[in-house]
Amino acid sequence: MKSFNRREFMKFTAMGAGSLALAACVAPGAAPGAAPGAGEAAAPVAAGANQLEIFSWWTSGGEVEALNAIYEIYSANYPDTEIINAALTGGAGQGGNMKALLETRMQGGQPPDSFQVHLGRELIDSHVVPDRMEDLSFLYEEEGLNDVFPKDLIDIASYDGKPYSVPVNIHRSNVLWYRPSKLEAAGVAEAPKTWDEFFAAAEKLKAAGIPALAIAEIEPNFSGHVFENILLTQLDQAGYLGLFNGTTGWDDERVTKALDILNKAYDYANEDYLSTSWGDINDRFVADDGPAMMIMGDWTHGVLMSKGFTDYRWAPAPDTAGIFMVLSDSFGLPKNAPHRDNAVNFLRVCGSREGQDAFNPIKGSIPARTDPDLSKYDEYLLSAMEDFKSNTLSPSIQHGAAVKQSFVLDYAIAINNLATNRDVAGAQAMLVQAATDAEFMV
Repeated sequence: MKSFNRREFMKFTAMGAGSLALAACVAPGAAPGAAPGAGEAAAPVAAGANQLEIFSWWTSGGEVEALNAIYEIYSANYPDTEIINAALTGGAGQGGNMKALLETRMQGGQPPDSFQVHLGRELIDSHVVPDRMEDLSFLYEEEGLNDVFPKDLIDIASYDGKPYSVPVNIHRSNVLWYRPSKLEAAGVAEAPKTWDEFFAAAEKLKAAGIPALAIAEIEPNFSGHVFENILLTQLDQAGYLGLFNGTTGWDDERVTKALDILNKAYDYANEDYLSTSWGDINDRFVADDGPAMMIMGDWTHGVLMSKGFTDYRWAPAPDTAGIFMVLSDSFGLPKNAPHRDNAVNFLRVCGSREGQDAFNPIKGSIPARTDPDLSKYDEYLLSAMEDFKSNTLSPSIQHGAAVKQSFVLDYAIAINNLATNRDVAGAQAMLVQAATDAEFMV
């Protein structure tokens, strides 16, 4: 399979967004959480109507139901407002189509009322620095969010000391999901705690005819998620963070070691990983002939619950015990939002205790607020809350917490090149160039 370069990947994403632009709006009278249908209106929502247009990439099981829970609360409080769920599925990686269409709308001065975005550099560099977003200091004060969101989280949401989005959840990137029945079938007593243990288990699984690791790399992004978790194991916290300010070089031998580990892991992945999409990987994981393990964020918990699947457990990704690789979904307020008051009210719901306690147990995430109703959360989510309080927090690369979107794109392409060509030196050279282009320097 041919690997991507940056221009081809951007063209691929833009083409996907363009083909789905016609499906970007829910027709009047449709259920708020309904998936958009092909052939429906492509034009932005008119400013004069009492509507609320929300962009997101949440279309999978668990995601749809969680977003609907937010919409239901909003509709109960504001029954006269029609919700336009402009969710886009597909594209080259998580949110590819939605982000491409959003960029077109934002640059054209026709923003949606609000949109899903990863908390941190993804929003700041893409939309805050270009002066496309409203400062939400007023909302944080009115809703008391400064008192119920952790200060460190508010700092991530802020630019020049002002918050620009409302985090609706906290996700953990570094989770090893595994099927106990498959480990048992191969004589593996417990989930691997280290990469050495992983490869020992992988050999036993291979002998039993079971793929060890789920990978979906038909387009860039999935391996980028896996790699950030491996990279973290080869660098201490200071070294990892140094990758983004120039104090650690991407040509560092520890980065090479991390690439070597990922390259070796491909030998134990599902054989068709280069033709498997991110959207299909959960179905592969639950299949009888699927892989035994998967390194993925805890939205996986929500997806597996939505399938009624129970043969799975979880552990920190190998060698990451005591670390919480953090990312957060959030919503902001674009300047010139056509229905600004409705958008502000939507953000109030997103930041509320009621809204977060409705959304997160379904999504498989924990609340950004520090005062949740714990009775609403299950075993995994309660354990994640405890880890979030006590673990070292590290920002995700792939999900925009640590770096700007342009680097995420180049990073994902570099790791996709490794997956496709199995060339460690070539992938590392691409990472070095990406860091140079992003001006990561002291």
